[in-house]
Amino acid sequence: MKLLLLLLVMMMKISGSSMMKETISDRGTRTRRYAINPLGHKWTHHNITYRIIKFPNTLNKEDTRKAISIAFTKWSDVSPLTFTEVINGSATTADITIGFYTFNHTDCWWSPLHPCFDGLNGELAHAFLPPRGEIHFDNHEFWILGKSRFSWKQGVWLNDLVQVAAHEIGHALGLWHSRDPNALMHPNATYTGQRNIAQDDVWGIQRLYGCQDKKRVCDPWARLGFCERRKTFMRKNCPQRCDLCYEPLDVVATPTSPPANVKTKMVPRGKVVGFRCGTKSLRSPPKVSWYKDGEQILTSIPGYIVMKDRDLRIVANEFNEGIYTCRIHRRGDIVSANSWAIRLKPEQPSNS
Repeated sequence: MKLLLLLLVMMMKISGSSMMKETISDRGTRTRRYAINPLGHKWTHHNITYRIIKFPNTLNKEDTRKAISIAFTKWSDVSPLTFTEVINGSATTADITIGFYTFNHTDCWWSPLHPCFDGLNGELAHAFLPPRGEIHFDNHEFWILGKSRFSWKQGVWLNDLVQVAAHEIGHALGLWHSRDPNALMHPNATYTGQRNIAQDDVWGIQRLYGCQDKKRVCDPWARLGFCERRKTFMRKNCPQRCDLCYEPLDVVATPTSPPANVKTKMVPRGKVVGFRCGTKSLRSPPKVSWYKDGEQILTSIPGYIVMKDRDLRIVANEFNEGIYTCRIHRRGDIVSANSWAIRLKPEQPSNS
């Protein structure tokens, strides 16, 4: 009976900031799996500060600080970034603020692109891309310093704060979700229990901030063609994890072409745009996939894109312009597709 209950609980457990589960398969050539955020934002300096402004109910302050520090160290070990906790002073003195909140927190009620938390189980945490620099954890969850496990005594999941924090820190630094199921930044990393930075994560963070190479020589050498002409030298002087020679720069996923019937919408900057895939008279919920400019959107990003079932919402800006496509799948076949081209409405010049 206990085994059956555990299996049911595991099926109910949902990963970190993910709002949907993805299954990725490799067919033929390897595609680039890591993803830089769609806005292209990153921190402009390498000495990043953070502050914990609200602590969890289930973990003492000392262990909370230790878990968060370990999570940041995972990223500093593979990049030129350094992280320092700010204990005194106001929250505005830190680049990244961290807090543990319940259902309604900060601006989630009046911001359509910032979801509120859902109580015990479900969404564990979410983070905002740079330059906002915020990480929110659900304070209804049971947080621990140690690997996630189910507590039969309490009847709840005990969640690994290090693992979840490291994933959310990746978002706060500018990374979107990875397609690599072994990556810490994969949307289902909580399912797999992945606690460490994988090669795909390394490629992503170094694409944003450069290599750990202190002399900054590996990147220029690679671009001069040393990977082909001086392979032995490069292997000796540039470890694989901080060497662009070993990153599949030129191999990218083939974009999925949008349907011919694209509806164009001219939208004022800052307005929230919503889409619904399919009709209201469907007898059973369909399997829906969303794409932007031919590349699949894997999951929501708080503050920018919210995807839930048949609905997608975005905020109109220069980076979110493009063609959004929804596809409805039945038994593995695409039965319908719709596309919308989002363009910013020109701003009227002021009289002053």
